[in-house]
Amino acid sequence: MKSGYVLLDGCADRPNPSLNYTTPLEAAYTPNLDGVAHASRLGSVVTVGRGVAPESDIAVFNMLGYSFDGGYPGRGVVEAVGAGLDFRNGDLALRANLASVAGKRIVDRRAGRNLSQEEASRLQDDLNTVKVPGAEIEFRATVSYRGVLVIKARQPLSAEITNTDPAYSKVGGFGAARRLTGTDAVLPSRPESARAGALLAAELVNEFTRRSAEVLSKSKTNAARVGEGKLPANCVLLRDAGDHVPALQPFEERHGVKGAAIVEMPAEVGIARLLGMRMLPVKDRSDLAEKARLFVGGVGEGRLVYVHIKGPDEFGHDSDPSGKKRCIEQVDMDFFSGVARLRGDVRLGVSCDHATPCTMGMHSSDPVPLLVSRGDSKGDGRRFTERGARSGSLGTLRGRDVLSRVLAP
Repeated sequence: MKSGYVLLDGCADRPNPSLNYTTPLEAAYTPNLDGVAHASRLGSVVTVGRGVAPESDIAVFNMLGYSFDGGYPGRGVVEAVGAGLDFRNGDLALRANLASVAGKRIVDRRAGRNLSQEEASRLQDDLNTVKVPGAEIEFRATVSYRGVLVIKARQPLSAEITNTDPAYSKVGGFGAARRLTGTDAVLPSRPESARAGALLAAELVNEFTRRSAEVLSKSKTNAARVGEGKLPANCVLLRDAGDHVPALQPFEERHGVKGAAIVEMPAEVGIARLLGMRMLPVKDRSDLAEKARLFVGGVGEGRLVYVHIKGPDEFGHDSDPSGKKRCIEQVDMDFFSGVARLRGDVRLGVSCDHATPCTMGMHSSDPVPLLVSRGDSKGDGRRFTERGARSGSLGTLRGRDVLSRVLAP
């Protein structure tokens, strides 16, 4: 069986007035993706649940067939695994953002989105000097403003605590986006149960938040950024705590096919590792042509190859529909031009992990488009767009059911 699976991060959107009330997907010139879509069946996907604006981690898990009805272990653990940190059950792991604040008021959750990897590494060194009584702290800067925090204590810690990052609430253990007001402040973490592990976890998170702010206020890296007219990364926002590594059914056992992953962000890397998928490394995460070559080669080996394309999501968060349109066109030119060369009995699925509408600047609960290409099937004759998907012959699917549809005989 030759199968490929492409998830376009945050690509789905809503009609935008600056694009003549079309979505970036509708406005984009995508001849290669259009060629695949024309011969494919289309449909829409509710990736996690109706009314849920999911983070990428839980959305990707669902789109790979894992729904966590019994409770989610937390994105922090997934990212700790993806970043290669030492994490054991009873430790606490949290996803982190290096952010900009004035007092406690959040100015920018991503420190201007211009934090270089070199700057992030220096801030990592600063943060690893933070001492919290009764705990061991390790902070890892992953990609730009993103990071992971692991806290170890003399007793097991519990993830039953609230986020300090107001942009996400917890729903069944996973993160769901919520709209900010523009005057939001860093929140104190609060225990969600009376268990000793939860009480201690909230206390340690709050103490780290306080002490890390003191360290970052004295950082030479931040002083240099301010001197250059940039926002300082003077706060660590924390969310999505986890306290155990989940025991998951391996990908091959669940789907009956070996899996390979072309991913580079910590959440997706962690997911692939937890599911036992083979990693196909890319030297440069921005090299879409190389991703296409790896994708085509992996599909030719008879594995289900999953590739995650990050770009469109960032333009959605920046409320930049024209930039998102151009990004989609670049993905079509550099990635789908290679994928379109796949011939023969190849099954191809293309979808999104979630929508990131430019009109909102955040994730939404909107259904996302899906195409399923089958060499021996008649297609719907439509483009891969939100509108085309709504009238496609596949109807509306749940995220957990998509991959089994792609692999169906």
